[in-house]
Amino acid sequence: MTTPLPHPRGGLYFEDFSVGRVFRHRLTRTVTQMDNMLFSNMTLNPQPLHIDAHFCATETEWGRPLMNSLFTLGLMIGISVNDTTVGTTIANLGMTDVVFPAPLFEGDTVRAETEVLSVRASKSRPDAGLVEFRHRAFKQDGTLVAECRRTAFMRRRGPEVLSA
Repeated sequence: MTTPLPHPRGGLYFEDFSVGRVFRHRLTRTVTQMDNMLFSNMTLNPQPLHIDAHFCATETEWGRPLMNSLFTLGLMIGISVNDTTVGTTIANLGMTDVVFPAPLFEGDTVRAETEVLSVRASKSRPDAGLVEFRHRAFKQDGTLVAECRRTAFMRRRGPEVLSA
């Protein structure tokens, strides 16, 4: 009998995902002012809500800069990659239902979890399937700071990745 192996980089194949499976990712990350500044500047986002401490202290309800929400979204999905899709994603097909229910600030530590919502074989490509994930990110006190649904186009396992 053969035992399926993950991709050599560690990612799971389409066949490895089952509806309802939850991954509680071990990687965590404390976010910094530099993360916020670099991401906002790399994406040409001049929003003072992210990069201007004086503006935030005097003109916002938060009193300090908020982490850029697209950085938060990317970090949440990035944390998931090592446990799920590294080396086996063909493409991301879309993200929906993206919400940021609570603010994330410099110094907060982010953890994430991923739930498999659906799996289906591709109708056009026998070597691939679609997996829909729900990603959720929390800060250190357990507050939900981000959530989204993501559909990934995933490689199917070929006979060359089975081992005795």
